[in-house]
Amino acid sequence: MDFDFSDGQQQLREAVRRWVDRGYGFERRRSIAAAGGFDRSAWNELAELGLTALTVPEAHGGLGQGAVDAMVTLEELGRGIVLEPLAQAFIAARVLADCAPEAVQADWLSRIASGEALVVLAHQERRARYRLDVCDTQATATPEGHALKGAKSLVPAGDEADAFLVPVLLDGKIALFLVERKAPGVGTQGYGTADGSRAAELRLDGAPATLLTQEGLAALELAVDVGIAATCAYAVGAMEQTLALTVDYMNQRKQFGVPIASFQALRHRVADMKMQLELARSMSYYASLKLGEPPAERRRALSRAKVQLGQSMRFIGQQSVQLHGGIGVTDEYAGSHYFKALTQLEMCFGDTLHHLGEVSARMEETAGVFA
Repeated sequence: MDFDFSDGQQQLREAVRRWVDRGYGFERRRSIAAAGGFDRSAWNELAELGLTALTVPEAHGGLGQGAVDAMVTLEELGRGIVLEPLAQAFIAARVLADCAPEAVQADWLSRIASGEALVVLAHQERRARYRLDVCDTQATATPEGHALKGAKSLVPAGDEADAFLVPVLLDGKIALFLVERKAPGVGTQGYGTADGSRAAELRLDGAPATLLTQEGLAALELAVDVGIAATCAYAVGAMEQTLALTVDYMNQRKQFGVPIASFQALRHRVADMKMQLELARSMSYYASLKLGEPPAERRRALSRAKVQLGQSMRFIGQQSVQLHGGIGVTDEYAGSHYFKALTQLEMCFGDTLHHLGEVSARMEETAGVFA
C-alpha cells in the first residue's frame, strides 16, 4: 500500500503553511487573542484559501475532499496555533452531509463552503462532563416545528457563530437540531479561554429549531469523532512547532560557555519528545483513516488515538517548559502559548482519562495478548 501523500495534498500543505507563516504570525495571533480570540477577517482568509469548502460535497459548492486533506490542513494550522475554529466547519459539513434533510443541506452547506456561515457544535452540558448520552436540554413540538429550552457550555466561538448543531431530548430520545444564533430565544455569553481562543455559554429559551435527525446520538458521536480527529491533527502541528522552538532555544542558550543542547541528559529528553511526537503523528493518521469505518470500530479507534495524543501533548508541553526554564511560561514568548494550547487540546472532546475508560469499556475479548 502507498501511504505517501498525493501531489494535491502536498500542495495543499504548502499553501496552508505559507499562509500561516506569512499571514498569521505570532504577533497577529497575540492581537487576535487580546481582542477576544476570534477574527472574522482571518476566518474570511481561510475561506478565500478554500479551506472552509474543503470537505463540503461538490454538489453544494465545496471541494469534496476527505479526512486526510482535512488532517493535512489542520496540522499546518496547528503549527501556527490558529485560533479560528476551522475544525468546526469540517464537523458541520460532515454531519449535515450525512444526517440532514436535503433542504437543510441546500440551505447551509453552500454557506459553510463560502465561509459566509460559521456553524459550530454546541453539545457540552455541566452535568454530562464528557458523556454524550447525558442531555438535559429539551425540545417541544410547536405549530411551526420545534422549540428548545436548555443551556450548552464551552461552545467554540459561540457568540460569533451563525448557527449551532445542538443535541436535545425529544420524546425521551436525543435528537439533533440546527439553531440560528439570531433566532428569538437564543442568548450567548462569550469569553476567552486559556489558550487565547473564544468560547461562549449558549442559552435556549423557547428557541425555534430545525430538526436534522431523530437519531441524534449517532449523529453526535459522528460529530465528536470528526472533532477528535481534527484535534489530533491540529495537536500534531502544535507539538511539532513546540519541539522546533525548544531545539532552537537549546542551541542558543548557553551555560558554562556552551549551548545547553550539548548536554547529554537534555538531548535525551529532546529525543523522548521526538518519540512522543511520532507516536502522536501515527495515531493521528490512524484516527483520520478510521473516520469512514462503521460506528463501533470508528469510536474505538478515535478513543485510542485521543489517549495517545493526550499523553503526547502533556509530555511535550511540560518538557518544553522545563527545558526552557522561566522564559517558557512568559506571555511574550511563543512557547508559552503552545503550552497553553496543548494543555487545552488535551481536554477537548474528552480528556485522556475519559478516553482511557472508553478504550477499556470497548475492549473486546480478543484484545488480550494471550488471546
